[in-house]
Amino acid sequence: MSDGAKSQRRAFVTGIGGQDGSYLAELLLAQGCEVHGLVRSLPSPLSSASTRPPYVPEAVRLHVGDVTDHDATRALLAEIAPREVYHLAAMSSVARSWAEPELAREVNADAAIALLEAVAEMDAVGHDIRFVQASSAEIFGAPSVSPQDESTPIAPTNPYGEAKAAAHLAVGEARAQGVHASSLVLYNHESPRRPLAFVTRKITRGVAAIARGEASELVLGNLDARRDWGWAPDYVDALVRAAGAESADDYVIATGVGHSVREFVAAAFAAAGIDDWEHLVRVDPEFFRPVDATELVGDASRARQALGWAPTVAFTDVVARMVAADLG
Repeated sequence: MSDGAKSQRRAFVTGIGGQDGSYLAELLLAQGCEVHGLVRSLPSPLSSASTRPPYVPEAVRLHVGDVTDHDATRALLAEIAPREVYHLAAMSSVARSWAEPELAREVNADAAIALLEAVAEMDAVGHDIRFVQASSAEIFGAPSVSPQDESTPIAPTNPYGEAKAAAHLAVGEARAQGVHASSLVLYNHESPRRPLAFVTRKITRGVAAIARGEASELVLGNLDARRDWGWAPDYVDALVRAAGAESADDYVIATGVGHSVREFVAAAFAAAGIDDWEHLVRVDPEFFRPVDATELVGDASRARQALGWAPTVAFTDVVARMVAADLG
């Protein structure tokens, strides 16, 4: 490897095929960073026009592997020798975590902790690596205070949150040992790249179908659940800012404004030009979570002050952008 290659800023991103991973890759490349991404598999050229995951730029160097294979991931980390590590890979469905709690622990906790240990080992022998963990507001469970900040007690109420909490706490322990490790507690963040399994994309896709006359109703679960929804590229920007900060820390990343699922639905129909929408939505208890936190709203004051971060896209604009993309 040439001296020039050694000196170039290099990043390793797990979960690069997801919503956040693709936006993160675009941002890092725009900053002149060499980007390596871990994917579980590549699309077949027979089933796709590209052998790359959707939205992942061609300039990204992809590596096939699984974060649960700790030894292989450690070896890959040593081979790449990145300056920055962004750990985004996770089981992203809270509902699925109820059905497969052991897998949630294996993917969302054990894999993160093993990767963090590998970073610490390299750091101990002279590699300066910045580690950033994509944590989740689900670590707070059903908090008694709102908004939540970095001092809010960690009390998850589902297997997804429990696993994310274990990884979050491990980041703090590594940081206490001198590793530049930050955990960003990301509240809900959306974009047209959000998979259809998420309720937000289900809403915007369903509303678009109704607007085109292709569907007659939208079936949802708890319309009263409240979340703090932001714009995914804004949250990715926070990840990069944390990696570049002089000191590592934990940060809540949120807009500070809560909205109900009902408000999300209303904004989506409004963006599609439909004002009278209530008769088009049916509530089905099957889609309710076993435990559903009713108010998750974050206070990102620390990130604003320490990282200079702030959300740039308002709630209604986030929803409108998603609907516009689904309308085509």
